[in-house]
Amino acid sequence: MIDSEGVCAEWTFPAEAGAVRAARAAVRGRLRDWGLDSLADITALLVSELVTNSLRHATGPIGVRLVRPADLGDVLLVEVSDPLPDPPLERVAALEDESGRGLQLVAHSSRRWGTRPGRNTGKTVWFELVVPR
Repeated sequence: MIDSEGVCAEWTFPAEAGAVRAARAAVRGRLRDWGLDSLADITALLVSELVTNSLRHATGPIGVRLVRPADLGDVLLVEVSDPLPDPPLERVAALEDESGRGLQLVAHSSRRWGTRPGRNTGKTVWFELVVPR
C-alpha cells in the first residue's frame, strides 16, 4: 500500500497468545518483501516486546504498522497500538525480574521512540530504526 506517508503495511491481531508469533512473522515477511532483511531481527524483537506489553495490559485488538516515510528515506517507522489509553511506563528491572525490560530494549535499540494517544481511543507506541544504505 502506498499512501501520503510513504509505503505502509498494517495488521490487526486479536489479544491472544498467538498474536506475538503472528506479528513477528508478518513483520519479517514484509521487511523481506521490501528488501530490508537486515532490519528483520531487531524489528521483530522490538515488535514482540511491544505486542507482549499490549497482551499483558490491554484487552482488545493490537495494531502493528510499518511505514517507510517518503520524506525520510533512511527511516523505518514501527507502531504498535492497543485500546488501553495509559502510556507504558519505562522502568528499571532488577536482575531477578523476569519482565520489565521491553521499553528499555526499545529505547536503546531505536533511533527515537515515544507514545501518543490513539486516533479514537487507546495509544500507539512507536519507534524508528535507521535503514542501512
